[in-house]
Amino acid sequence: MASRLSMLLLILAAAATTAPAQKETRLRLYWHDVWSGGANNATVAQVVRPPATSPNATSFGSVYVIDDPLTEGPNLTSSRLLGRAQGVYISAGKDSLSLLMAMSFVFVDGEYNGSSITIVGPNQADRRVREMPVVGGTGAFRFARGYCQLRTHWFDASTGDATVEYTVHIRHD
Repeated sequence: MASRLSMLLLILAAAATTAPAQKETRLRLYWHDVWSGGANNATVAQVVRPPATSPNATSFGSVYVIDDPLTEGPNLTSSRLLGRAQGVYISAGKDSLSLLMAMSFVFVDGEYNGSSITIVGPNQADRRVREMPVVGGTGAFRFARGYCQLRTHWFDASTGDATVEYTVHIRHD
């Protein structure tokens, strides 16, 4: 009986395939949401306005489409462009500034040129540090999963322009 069990375990071990080792990548980049650029240079567009009953402080119900620059450093004009954040965010908090974000970071320069990661989840924008999940990727980031931590680097309340630091932790093939 023990020899049959040993033989079965040996066969199962030989048949099992080993999963390829996963890589871990950490990135720090800066996301620039530009409202003040005018019709030709703004990187965010409001496509649904909040209902008349929406609280003014949160714009609950608003929907925005973005094509925001992602840079190596916090200065939009002097930092190297690494990619674009393309997607949508929705003002989903009635009582707090909470955004539901769905976006892809599409890399256009550097080591990850042609690759992307997808980030979907809540962004509690009024918190100093927040976390959002990485749910997928393409190219160098196939089968990506992980998380990113967000910190507002700069915000101009009069224009809505913002720069947010993203520290991204990814596991991928």
